[in-house]
Amino acid sequence: MENRPLIDAAYRAQGLSFSHELVDAVFAGLAIGAGPFGVQMLREEPHRPAAVLQLVRETLDRTDLPEAVKSHRLIEPLIWLRSLGIRLSIRSEQEPMSRVRRLIATDLERDWRVAQVAESFAMSEATFRRWLARSDSSFGRILHHTRLEAALARLQGTALPISTIALDCGFKTPSHFSAAFRRRFGISPRQIRIAAD
Repeated sequence: MENRPLIDAAYRAQGLSFSHELVDAVFAGLAIGAGPFGVQMLREEPHRPAAVLQLVRETLDRTDLPEAVKSHRLIEPLIWLRSLGIRLSIRSEQEPMSRVRRLIATDLERDWRVAQVAESFAMSEATFRRWLARSDSSFGRILHHTRLEAALARLQGTALPISTIALDCGFKTPSHFSAAFRRRFGISPRQIRIAAD
């Protein structure tokens, strides 16, 4: 869900973490590759994610509800997200993608090559590509999204110049970074910075 600060307004971020069992229960029926992965944008209007967050908070705060009822109620926001086209990866899809993302995150600036990454997982390049295909992704896509999502976190959580973030996250030029960022998130890095200031 999109959660950006507004100019001249207080800002407070909240996050939700759902168990693998709940995510699997709602999203396991989707075909691999159905919809996007990683950070996905959902606008406040007309979807009202704050209302859904409030329902989750009320459910978790209730001490009179049995755990089975709480779990059932927590499935509702996941169904709501799925109905809006949001896709969360189920556990079996996450393993290859997550492991590759963790490796890339150790050195975002590095000129990663698929053969090198395959070797670090003790696989041939062909086996590595088949392994990634289980999550319906490609190495290039994982690399690109990992870099963009790291840049988003740095834009929101540091005062580093945009050009420094771009280069630190492996983009050749700040202009290439800005164009890729806008395509991915629908907003420019500068707009994120202006909203945060």
